[in-house]
Amino acid sequence: MTDKDHPEAQMGSLPVNPRIGEEEDVNIEVVELANDLAAKIRNPLAELSRTQLLYEVESFAAEFQLGEILPQLRKGALVAQDPASFESVPGLTEDEAVAIRNEVLHKWRQPLALYFTIILCSIGAAVQGWDQTGSNGANLSFPQAFGIPDGKDDPNAARNEWIIGLVNAAPFMASALIGCWLSDPVNRLLGRRGAIFISAIFCVLSPIGSAVTQNWQQLLVTRLLLGIGMGLKASTVPMFCAENTPASIRGGLVMCWQLWTAFGILLGFSANLAVKNVGAIAWRLQFGSAFIPAVPLLFGVYFCPESPRWYIRKGSMAKAYKSLCRLRNTEVQAARDLFFIYSQIKIEEEIATGRGSYATRIVELFTIPRNRRATLASFVVMIAQQMCGINIVSFYSSTIFAEAGASTSGALWASWGFGMVNFLCALPAVFTIDTYGRRALLLFTFPQMAWTLLAAGFCFYIPESNSAHLIAIALFVFLFSAFYSPGEGPVPYTYSAEVFPLSHREVGMSWAVATCLFWASVLSITFPRMLSVMGSTGAFGFYAGLNVTAFVMIFLWVPETKQRTLEELDCVFSVPTSVHMHYQVTKALPYWVRRYILRQDVQLEPLYNFDEPVPRNDRYDTGTSLEVDGFTSS
Repeated sequence: MTDKDHPEAQMGSLPVNPRIGEEEDVNIEVVELANDLAAKIRNPLAELSRTQLLYEVESFAAEFQLGEILPQLRKGALVAQDPASFESVPGLTEDEAVAIRNEVLHKWRQPLALYFTIILCSIGAAVQGWDQTGSNGANLSFPQAFGIPDGKDDPNAARNEWIIGLVNAAPFMASALIGCWLSDPVNRLLGRRGAIFISAIFCVLSPIGSAVTQNWQQLLVTRLLLGIGMGLKASTVPMFCAENTPASIRGGLVMCWQLWTAFGILLGFSANLAVKNVGAIAWRLQFGSAFIPAVPLLFGVYFCPESPRWYIRKGSMAKAYKSLCRLRNTEVQAARDLFFIYSQIKIEEEIATGRGSYATRIVELFTIPRNRRATLASFVVMIAQQMCGINIVSFYSSTIFAEAGASTSGALWASWGFGMVNFLCALPAVFTIDTYGRRALLLFTFPQMAWTLLAAGFCFYIPESNSAHLIAIALFVFLFSAFYSPGEGPVPYTYSAEVFPLSHREVGMSWAVATCLFWASVLSITFPRMLSVMGSTGAFGFYAGLNVTAFVMIFLWVPETKQRTLEELDCVFSVPTSVHMHYQVTKALPYWVRRYILRQDVQLEPLYNFDEPVPRNDRYDTGTSLEVDGFTSS
């Protein structure tokens, strides 16, 4: 049955569909988007005539009973179709035009509800950072309290080193194996806010349980429970932030996850110092204090608007529009994003439906080409966070500085200095991540982390009797942290939260975070033994080499995502991996050498070609006239 034959069309309740050859065009688009050799970034509305676009808007409003906002939807769709010419849209008020213009000129002028959402949810990241540093300080005393000292003179030292590593790794093991994989079913059932609320319950109660344990086995169980909450939270919060923020500032806001993780690390080190002289219960307070940042998260999350994209996937367009109205400055921007996201998701569903079972969606991360490329890229940035060696310092800095000859108090103060550098140097990333891009920050900082980590390792050869021994080690550890914080610190969670299509976003983020935290658990378990067998210089040198390996992996397999909408990234990841690698080796690398080493004036041929706005001709005109706030298209 054609659109003209449809009963509703004959009655005049719907305009006649002006598209001809629709099914054939859609199929061609799907094939190209699944394996986009031309690397073209497509706006799904750009190639429609104005008549056809307005028909689509009318149909959308009728299907989802959005007649009350139809004038806003019409204007919003026209703005989305040709963003560069938004000022020519009929009926657009001056206030609306100013708000859209400010998306470029004053991109940080956003509604309070958006900032409240990002700040509150990012506080949840402080739980992870605080817990890392709580165990960091507690490592100096809880082994003795539970009869598992790791001193070299103890006959059971090797066994005890593995137990201590297991206790430290427990949250990350539980996150990787259980917590992260709960994200998909819990998010689909309860939404982003519900998943964060459940995770906050675990993150409040588990640290308190850790503080009252009576043996290492009980401590292990409470930290496993903490890991369930951490994994669910770490998989949901960056995704929630990414779905709520505009593309122009998404990186800067989503990376608040890392900023607040760094702040949590600093607060945890501060708490360790505050209780270091209270006696035998110091380690209990160091473990237990991690519940503090989870409290505002628990009680405040439902004051945030739910993710509009989650509502859209559920078919609740009216609720999605209300969320967007709270997250955008004007109703026309909310209507624009509502219709644009819906249009992109329709195309996305043709490529990767995500309608199967949970197990099917996991398999589709590796079997659907677009998903597989995102899976590979997220794997690289996540495992690189462990390969760089940051967590050998985050988990064991007090132990490392004690190995360098510092007293207990001196080791805690040096660790606090590391936390301060980690936090302060993360601040610039808020502004640089969307300016220079995720990929550029990684490629710049990884070589710097390699040489600073190697230098810190060699400084252990300075005699301990020399005052320069501890100072030099601390200096290079601080420099290592300074380079990590604006690069590999904020990028992995930001990047992974944005690269997967909506249909697979929960399970994709589960995969990414599980990758990160699984290898964090491996690092945490093995480092005490590695430090004992290889020594500090060997361990630091090992991770310096991994930094170089991670640099090569990022160069070959990680595409740039800055300032692209989440839906436009479908096209970025439709470019085959072989095409991306060939471009990097044959185009990007020679350009860099010629431009920055040979100082030649050369231009880099872009990998992605962006569609130009299509002229507003009615290529599919059938004589239908539609009116948009006084403007008639015919």
